[in-house]
Amino acid sequence: MKCTGRFEGYHAAAFRKDLISGLIVGIIAIPLGMAFAIAAGVKPEYGIYSTIVAGICISLFGGSKFQIGGPTGAFIPILFAIVVEYGYENLLLAGFLAGIILVLMGLFKLGALIKFIPRPVTIGFTAGIAVIIFSGQIANFLGLSGIEKHENFLPNMKEIVTHLATTNLYSIITAVVCLAVILLTPKFLPKVPGSLVGLIVSTIVATVFFKGEVATIGSSFGAIPSTLPHFHFPDLTWDRIENLIRPAFIIAMLCGIESLLSAVVADGMTGSRHNSNRELIGQGVANMVTPLFGGIPATGAIARTATNIKNGAVSPLSGIIHGIVVLLVLILFAPYASEIPLASMAPILMLVAWNMSERKEFAHVLKIKTSDSFVLLITFLLTVFTNLTTAVEVGLILAVILFVKRMSDGLLVSKVLPDPTAKHEKVKAHMVTEGHDCPQIGIYTIEGPLFFGAANMFEKSIMDTIHLRPKVLLLRMGKVPFMDTTGESNLSSLVKHFEKFGGNILVSGIQAQPLDVLKRTGLYTLIGAEHFFGHTGEALNFALLQLDLNKCLGCKHFAFRECAALSNKESQKEVISSLKPDPART
Repeated sequence: MKCTGRFEGYHAAAFRKDLISGLIVGIIAIPLGMAFAIAAGVKPEYGIYSTIVAGICISLFGGSKFQIGGPTGAFIPILFAIVVEYGYENLLLAGFLAGIILVLMGLFKLGALIKFIPRPVTIGFTAGIAVIIFSGQIANFLGLSGIEKHENFLPNMKEIVTHLATTNLYSIITAVVCLAVILLTPKFLPKVPGSLVGLIVSTIVATVFFKGEVATIGSSFGAIPSTLPHFHFPDLTWDRIENLIRPAFIIAMLCGIESLLSAVVADGMTGSRHNSNRELIGQGVANMVTPLFGGIPATGAIARTATNIKNGAVSPLSGIIHGIVVLLVLILFAPYASEIPLASMAPILMLVAWNMSERKEFAHVLKIKTSDSFVLLITFLLTVFTNLTTAVEVGLILAVILFVKRMSDGLLVSKVLPDPTAKHEKVKAHMVTEGHDCPQIGIYTIEGPLFFGAANMFEKSIMDTIHLRPKVLLLRMGKVPFMDTTGESNLSSLVKHFEKFGGNILVSGIQAQPLDVLKRTGLYTLIGAEHFFGHTGEALNFALLQLDLNKCLGCKHFAFRECAALSNKESQKEVISSLKPDPART
């Protein structure tokens, strides 16, 4: 019997594939969960709890068939900062609040909006996080003692330099063994998780040859319990919520971004399509439940999700199995995990940092030397030298400001007149010169979005050139794809100013969205429905009837003959054709 939804196409034979992929990903997730927790400044078992609870919840309630959830490297800086400033208990509450925010985002269908976060911002803070993770493991790699961890990058680097004299040769040997095994395993045993093999081999080497000489999980954090902690609901008070809402929002945003990026990667690998809003709800539920069992915030893990797919996963059941595998390992082998050296964890996290750094994309964006390069660099530097919260906020603000600037530069307002020689575009800007213009009608072509960033320039451009007070002002708006209320307000001001002196406003070719805005605000009625035309020629038919044709007889500019050429009314053409310019004035 086949199932539908995220289990569509599922059958008994597929269970074996899910079982294998879930087993492999579960084994991979164990060292990563502990490593991420340690790097975030909490006990390693909290990472295991998160892997189990969040991993199962994300697979049960998420919007992707293949998503593997758990703690990830991207969270390390923000979680460490929260632990340093607020403590572990408040970290759990921040994670719980982040879960609520994610559920609300999903319910209000904001999943698509997260995808609009500019790529330079995500590359910038991702690369910055990679630098923080990598540099944060130098002390464990070298086995430095007496190190005091700080929230910021520079004080941590100062600590490392100050304590270089405490370098432990045995820690370096342990770390190098682990790193070598991780790098060599894929070449000789491509289907075996290199991080797990490296962890086991280096732990055996350290235990057999120099036991007691290298700091371990047990000596640093105590023994790892072999069970999940008891259910505990956080103490919710308004003061605590108010104090933690900002970091909770950053956790939620980071979770949303990474989980949806991971889901997109999974879609690309499998040809499936995820439900972004349901994915946010699933991530939210997971982050609400996980803190109740002592786990740290979690999200979709791109590398583990890709591994899940490569090993033949068919449905979300593989993610559920992955969580169960980690739980069984915790129950059966927790005492042995206490013997793992911290030096063995360091190269695992360093490689995670290297792989997540997006160094090629980073170099590419910098190389093109545009405003995106500036946003990328600022976001990266702020992530490294201040904190992730500041970096994301400033990066987004900069990206928005520069985007508005580019869009406003894209608005073109040009005065035009008919060009008798043109076959396609019948009006051209080059036809308007000091000696060739029409004092009775002003025709303007507007190209680009008419929004708050460009609306003032639009009004000023036309107001500066209608000092002759023509009787008719024709606005060609066929190339205005979008108008906001600021653009409408500036257009309204222009209309009122022009009509104050008895002029007529005509609009041709307006698109659906700007027209809808004008109708909603009442400006459409103010201009008059009879003043809106589908094409420029139709508008000129109407304009010709509003003008004093006798003035054309002595006009030194005499551009009106070309306007008449666009008219569809034969009688109107005949009237204009009979006009003869004064040779003395032309």
